[in-house]
Amino acid sequence: DQHMKVQFSFASRLHTGAHRAHIYSRPASRCSRLLSPTVGVCLPGSASAASPLWLARPVTQRALATETQSAVPEAPKAHIRHQKIMNKALMAPGSLRSQIAELFSQALATAYPNLPDEEPIITPCSNIKFGDYQCNNAMQLFGKLKGTPGAPKAPRDVANALLAALPPNDLIVETSLAGPGFINLKVSRPFLSKRISDMLSGGMQQFAPQLAGKRCIVDFSSPNVAKEMHVGHLRSTIIGDTICKTLEFCGADVLRLNHIGDWGTQFGMLIQHMSELRPEGLGEEGGKDEDVSDLMQLYRAAKARFDLEEDFKIRAREMVTRLQGGDVTVTRAWQRICASSRKEFQALYDRLGVTVQERGESFYNPMLKDIVKELTDKGVAQLSEGATCVFVEGQTVPLIVQKSDGGFGYASTDMAAIKHRIYNEKGEWLIYVTDAGQSQHFDMIYAAGRMAGWREGVDGRLAPRIDHVPFGLVLGEDGKKFKTRSGDVVRLVELLDEAKARCTANIRERWAEGGKVVDEAELEAASSAMGYGAVKYADLKNHRQTNYKFSYDAMLDLKGNTAVYLLYAHARIAGIVRKAGQDVDALASTTSITLDHPKELALALYLVKLPEALEDALDELAPNRLTDYLYELSEHFNAFYVDCKVIGSEQESSRLLLCEAVAKAMRQVFSLLGVTPLYRI
Repeated sequence: DQHMKVQFSFASRLHTGAHRAHIYSRPASRCSRLLSPTVGVCLPGSASAASPLWLARPVTQRALATETQSAVPEAPKAHIRHQKIMNKALMAPGSLRSQIAELFSQALATAYPNLPDEEPIITPCSNIKFGDYQCNNAMQLFGKLKGTPGAPKAPRDVANALLAALPPNDLIVETSLAGPGFINLKVSRPFLSKRISDMLSGGMQQFAPQLAGKRCIVDFSSPNVAKEMHVGHLRSTIIGDTICKTLEFCGADVLRLNHIGDWGTQFGMLIQHMSELRPEGLGEEGGKDEDVSDLMQLYRAAKARFDLEEDFKIRAREMVTRLQGGDVTVTRAWQRICASSRKEFQALYDRLGVTVQERGESFYNPMLKDIVKELTDKGVAQLSEGATCVFVEGQTVPLIVQKSDGGFGYASTDMAAIKHRIYNEKGEWLIYVTDAGQSQHFDMIYAAGRMAGWREGVDGRLAPRIDHVPFGLVLGEDGKKFKTRSGDVVRLVELLDEAKARCTANIRERWAEGGKVVDEAELEAASSAMGYGAVKYADLKNHRQTNYKFSYDAMLDLKGNTAVYLLYAHARIAGIVRKAGQDVDALASTTSITLDHPKELALALYLVKLPEALEDALDELAPNRLTDYLYELSEHFNAFYVDCKVIGSEQESSRLLLCEAVAKAMRQVFSLLGVTPLYRI
């Protein structure tokens, strides 16, 4: 199955020991048919580690061809194809999985020093009765050692050797062997209790991956000027925002860039049409505000004329030349159009709680001639039928950096952007969040950058890591591309309005049934949080590469994996803590958390896996790892609450702290997802 092959890429300047990578095994994703497992760092001691290489983890099968072709090893055998290598830079100090991996890394080095590149294979135990985690190296090691002097006689001998070499620690309290050599591990209950207490007293951030000072540049949202944002922009905007928030939470220095479409031939069409709206033309001020009051109407009218009127088409192209030449009046008209679009974009960003810095295509326009000259001088680009092109090995079409008429297109701008982000912004990790249809385009951009030598690192720094984060389509309930009844693309503003309106009606009805007096300000806040949160969560809970069906009824369901269900769950927990009337902060400093009941233990064990969710979300650039954690955490809490009385029980203080820790973890993930938590509904 080609979709299940593990893909490897290599980090630059990594050395054996100092930057050990750990291998984790994870069950195949529900969407494995569409999704390739992800990887992120080189094997220490590999041939490629001696020289700087572009650290870019291919997040889809398509990226492999143009990334590190010569350095990519064959895919592992089928029995280990779900393993992945995690970049140690993304491993969280508070991740139990990473801590256990580090212990077994030491055990491997002690027991089998002749296999320095062997990495721990750590996975959650499939049956909690036997353990919490599992180490699965024995069978693989046995195969490698077979036929060597003093080779073990069976995989269990390998497992026993690893257990004998395991260093003393306060994390693992019990081990056992299962089957041919699986090592089951149980985590110390006092360790879990202390970890939760530390989460309460010191916050969640101390246990997250530590990316302090890492310069990350995330390109997301990117609507086009003079066009309204539609449902297609939703995915890029909220996926990009969640990736930014997660990086920022881990201490990274994040530059959020909005690469808007604010330059190109369409502006000649728009401005020419504006100039013909009134007898006096554009005038010295480049038109009037009312000319751009309805940009969609302006665009449609201009496009219709451009398609039908040959004379208008000629005048529009002449207007493009005037714009590119810096004509003052035409430039003012262009600025007027951009300002009007910017106002509409910002209103939507404000509703979604998204912060992004505009840096459109026009920003790079002054750089384009020099970019083409550099690519030509270096022999990277060449003339082909009058156009200047970069021919990328493995691609069937060229990357056109300058058209035969001397004009520039998206490729020119993206080449300028990637160089600027590496050299001027000094980006160490560049992330592009766009639809999957642009995958080939970005493959060629990255390859052309490598050919130009831009990917070798700057000022002695390591080569930057670059990831394309593609996403699938939003579909209607009929399984077709989500559109209005008239066949138009669904406007994002209408989608948000509808979600909020439905939440307003639902909350008002529930309050009326409960006899609650409606406070309009409270209702506005609750319906906004729930409506916008429901839209975001319904998208983010799916793996980004899958297409998903958009359904208001499904996303606003009070049951199941929805933001509405989770917001109610959080409000319920907050209500328990509030009803108890105790100062939980003071309680945390004097009370130990006991985990005697099986449901207490199960909840605690899942609660402390937040750092693992953060590791996975960053390693795969997949926000659904966070939504999975959030939903499963609420399910574990529900199971705990059914069997474990909180208020009025002998364990009230301990269980209140457990409730508060769950609520804090939920609030932290809500924050990363851009969802506003509710304490009362």
